[in-house]
Amino acid sequence: MNIMEHAELERWLREERPEVLEELWRRADAIRREMVGDEVHLRGLIEISNHCARQCHYCGLRAGNRDLTRYRMSADEILECARAAARFGYGTVVMQAGEDAALTGAWVADVVRRIKAEVDLAVTLSLGERSLDELALWKEAGADRYLLRFETSNAELFSRIHPPKAGSATVVDRVAQLQAMRSLGYEIGSGVMIGIPGQSYADLARDLELFRELDLDMIGVGPFLTHPATPLAAISPNAGVDQAPATELMTYKMVALTRLCCPRANLPSTTALATLNLARGREFGLLRGANVVMPNLTPPKYRALYEIYPAKACVRETAEQCHGCLRRRIESIGRRVGQGRGSALRKTSEFR
Repeated sequence: MNIMEHAELERWLREERPEVLEELWRRADAIRREMVGDEVHLRGLIEISNHCARQCHYCGLRAGNRDLTRYRMSADEILECARAAARFGYGTVVMQAGEDAALTGAWVADVVRRIKAEVDLAVTLSLGERSLDELALWKEAGADRYLLRFETSNAELFSRIHPPKAGSATVVDRVAQLQAMRSLGYEIGSGVMIGIPGQSYADLARDLELFRELDLDMIGVGPFLTHPATPLAAISPNAGVDQAPATELMTYKMVALTRLCCPRANLPSTTALATLNLARGREFGLLRGANVVMPNLTPPKYRALYEIYPAKACVRETAEQCHGCLRRRIESIGRRVGQGRGSALRKTSEFR
């Protein structure tokens, strides 16, 4: 089938007519059903630390946010969350954190080994930019997947919002890091923010093309949500003639187009969508191409402190409440909870 070219991607991103967008939703949902089926896979999220050495201009965990109470989970606390994931029937746990130097290569490897020894789950890591030695060590310990969002394919925009590490003058090439992770044997995941100040419709179309080029196993797209303790809070999200909006509708368009560009990838319907639309955001994401949700296993005493953006949905729920709620939501749209690890199907065909 024909590849959807840049001009067509951009045309869909600019489309606002509900009756026309219904065709996009229909196509995305049909390809989702054909390529990955009706199962919705659950990835149990464990936000293990909100310490971060970076000064990213968009993230509430940035080192410069002095108003945030910091925490770091113990290995035993993480293991208890993994046990809960196994009880709930999840196939994967996702260990996520800021770039925390205290999460050393050896410490993370030990936690991964303990999880693997005790429960039969896939382990996904999302710990930021790490060295190849650390990544290799974690793969050897049993880690299956790594998530590293490239945030935007516009290199100049990325450098503006993502300063280099302290002591370095170089912004890391995250695309090269993703390719290195694949060479180590990881399933790789990435994604972008939608509506970053200065981001154009053409930028988002290039993001979609890069998803396809990288043949990613998991792709997360979500709206840019302003945090008041970040430099981007002072910039109007609508600045610029061709500014892409950080809206619920634009996020659905990106989910649907990602499904058409990458038909076999695992696509989450994100917490950010639920934050924009608590009543139906996740469901609409699932009906427009997504096939994954990420119930939160983080203990409630820490969950509200993992404040990448403010007013996150469901921060007061227990893991049990989150599990029950998401299962009911999935079943309410005629889908079923997936079994097993839900690994990505390889290799992506050229669709639409």
